[in-house]
Amino acid sequence: MATPTTLLDLLTSTPAERTAIILPEQNIRVTYGGLRNQVEAVAASLAASGIKRGDRVGMALPNGLPTIVGFLAASLAGTAAPLNPAYKEDEFRFYLEDTNARVLLLPPDGAEDARRAAGDRVPVMTIGMDAAGVVSLAGAPRGAPVKSPAVDDVALILHTSGSTGRPKRVPLSHANLSISARNVARSYALGSSDVSLCVMPLFHVHGLVASTLATLATGGTVVVPGKFSPLSFWRVARDHGVTWYSAVPTLHQLLLARAEPGSARPAGAEKLRFIRSCSASLPPQVMHDLEAAFGAPVLEAYGMTEAAHQMASNPLPPAERKPGSVGPGTDVRVSIMDGNGQHLKPGERGEVVIKGPNVITGYESNPEANATSFVDGWFRTGDQGFLDADGYLVLVGRLKELINRGGEKISPREIDEVLLAHPAVAEAVCFGVPHPTWGEEVAAAVVLREAATEADLLAHCRERLSDYKRPKQIHITDTIPRTATGKIQRRIVAEAYSQKAS
Repeated sequence: MATPTTLLDLLTSTPAERTAIILPEQNIRVTYGGLRNQVEAVAASLAASGIKRGDRVGMALPNGLPTIVGFLAASLAGTAAPLNPAYKEDEFRFYLEDTNARVLLLPPDGAEDARRAAGDRVPVMTIGMDAAGVVSLAGAPRGAPVKSPAVDDVALILHTSGSTGRPKRVPLSHANLSISARNVARSYALGSSDVSLCVMPLFHVHGLVASTLATLATGGTVVVPGKFSPLSFWRVARDHGVTWYSAVPTLHQLLLARAEPGSARPAGAEKLRFIRSCSASLPPQVMHDLEAAFGAPVLEAYGMTEAAHQMASNPLPPAERKPGSVGPGTDVRVSIMDGNGQHLKPGERGEVVIKGPNVITGYESNPEANATSFVDGWFRTGDQGFLDADGYLVLVGRLKELINRGGEKISPREIDEVLLAHPAVAEAVCFGVPHPTWGEEVAAAVVLREAATEADLLAHCRERLSDYKRPKQIHITDTIPRTATGKIQRRIVAEAYSQKAS
């Protein structure tokens, strides 16, 4: 098991002169020594401005060096509370109040919704970077060095996505995060020669832990563009010798859309050791297409905020990677439990439960959620799945998303994958809508990449699905709503079409 440390301690074993961060647009390289110095200086400024251990430091910043330095400094002086910079004013107001933010870090320009939400309630501090790649807090006092936090102190506060109700606060300690980062690094044999291309947002645990902290924990280099761009992706990968990247299926598919079938892999893919996919289900066909187009093994993983990200992953070759599976547990115990709290045998479906030192011991100030989320020390993920004979986990769907058609429980993901196998379908989401006889009936919404009719798609499903599983309506739409991290918002789609049906 990995030894818990503080987040700053993750950086201490790497020689100071090695490159930690590359900002491709500005052509700036920051060494490990420079990164450590910047983090300590910004943490000292936060402390001198009144931030104490446990105080929440809100952040609404685009991907870049100020975000990484600000996050690590806030975790050192207090507790980092990063927010999606695309939130609207009311959303900022909710999250700032819910976390009891003592200060809000914003870029020098823009972020008007965040500024209005902060108003005169939450002091705003500007965090920026000069031409040499040095990050500082504008107008803040220098301050004395900050005493190192305890490994059990809360480093990061995030919210669950709230897809099944009010968002819950997830307190992640230095121990949770440092152990998780090292688990990820060990899963993929990351080392000092590895270069990660961070395309996931740094207000989310996927980008923070997998792309960034796991790389920094092993002395590698993180390339951090300001935002994901399929147009410049491979040029950046080529220029900086990228060896791996991690993303949601949406971003993988955007890269695939620009790849010519049967053509040579793009310049920039030569050094890829592997491609990682996480945070949403990866259709097996997309996995196959990625490997064919980019010439690297695709490893689907399983993560969630409450586990400081990764719980399971398909392994590197020569071990087997299984399409449709998220692999065995990665230094995390994974089991399947029935409704009575009994652990099930391989092949039997039930709720996925996890246990490990990277997993939180409880939500913050939410005894009701804690009473239902933990059973005998196991955390209930809310996902339905089963373990195969080799211990690989197969996810079936969210328990609360299962469609109950006259007592038959139907996994929406199974129908999603059938629809995605149709050559005209780019995106698909299946859901239940109210039905007077069956209770719920199966429906779906799709985004097309080429012309097709509802009748074409219904016929495709008729050939591949039992009658009770077949969508009775398929809505053709321009977009499917997703969270900021690429997860399909199945409940929002279901609500929209249920209202139309009624």
